[in-house]
Amino acid sequence: MIRILLADDQALIRSGIRSLLDAEDDIEVVGEAVDGREAVALAAEHRPDIALVDIQMPVLDGIEATRQIVADERLDSVRVVILTNFGLDEYIFRALRAGASGFLLKDTEPAELLQALRVVMGGDSLLSPAVTRSLISEFVARPPDAVAAAGMERLTNREREVVALVAHGLSNDEIAAAMVLSPTTAKTHVSRAMIKLGARDRAQLVVFAYQAGLVSPRDPAPPR
Repeated sequence: MIRILLADDQALIRSGIRSLLDAEDDIEVVGEAVDGREAVALAAEHRPDIALVDIQMPVLDGIEATRQIVADERLDSVRVVILTNFGLDEYIFRALRAGASGFLLKDTEPAELLQALRVVMGGDSLLSPAVTRSLISEFVARPPDAVAAAGMERLTNREREVVALVAHGLSNDEIAAAMVLSPTTAKTHVSRAMIKLGARDRAQLVVFAYQAGLVSPRDPAPPR
């Protein structure tokens, strides 16, 4: 059972999403918040698997709520997925840096939203195609970040290769096939890289890879 916390100041939006989620046998809505402060409080109370958070909310916005949830060690297992009308670069980068595990626009199809929640529950990050394009295009104009590049030096050659494949969007199974490894070994390399870089999840791992210049948007995608 995937336990979900909804945070959106619009009652109609919350009602629509809840109706969608309540129809699924493997999803349970454990709480609803009308602002960011309440979202943080309910996350601490219910310890949901995923907090589905809007960005623009009163009292405390969704990005600051995300930052506070992620910073609370008691809520280490809670993953935050941002769901918003705004696909602006500013929001994308702020949300990812705050620790969001996913970023979806509100025009996402219902089936895609359900799949996204299951993907995040499985330990992967989730970015909508529009967000991914925006994220990648941002790094075209940026020089590599020296701090991020220094962090990559802590990784083994194999771990850097794995991180590059993660940045290209490959799953653990696809990484295993590309590198002729077992899926368990591929997952272990990903986990070790995350620990060494201090990345909360794969979304942040992708950001670090681009910041460090380990991969470039111009690089050809590896075969799947």
